[in-house]
Amino acid sequence: MNHKARIVLAILFVTVLSMTLAPQVAAERCSLAQAAGSWGATLTGTIILPTGGVPAAAVVRIRADHAGNFAGTEDRNVGGQFVHETLTGAWTVNSDCTGTVNASIFQSGVLTRTVVLSIVFDDDSKQLRMVQQSLTLPDGTSIPVVVTLEGRKLSGD
Repeated sequence: MNHKARIVLAILFVTVLSMTLAPQVAAERCSLAQAAGSWGATLTGTIILPTGGVPAAAVVRIRADHAGNFAGTEDRNVGGQFVHETLTGAWTVNSDCTGTVNASIFQSGVLTRTVVLSIVFDDDSKQLRMVQQSLTLPDGTSIPVVVTLEGRKLSGD
């Protein structure tokens, strides 16, 4: 084998090896430990009631631990009605930087709803994006929603 052929084979080998390892490295970027810390986020969307769509917006601040539990506050406005709420819940963080959020939301200590959201982390687990899957009232009534949330990590755990 001549010198040029060896160089071409070496380059091909390194290229194939790096392509094989890259998905494994990327697949291990996110974890509960990386997501732990304080977060701030904004929520926007529409709650779909029998009478029509109602605009919703909120600012959220949570603190998440290494076990995937979180607690925080939400100041929200739905259809012009402002309230201060607290929330608790848990999230999963998959190695591919996706996950699920399950939260219980309270007003003056009374459960007002539970929500489930799909989550994606990016920017080295310093940013998140969510879309709400469901909103359920304490009596089991499901309310359709079109809600998104974007947040930034304020500090690590």
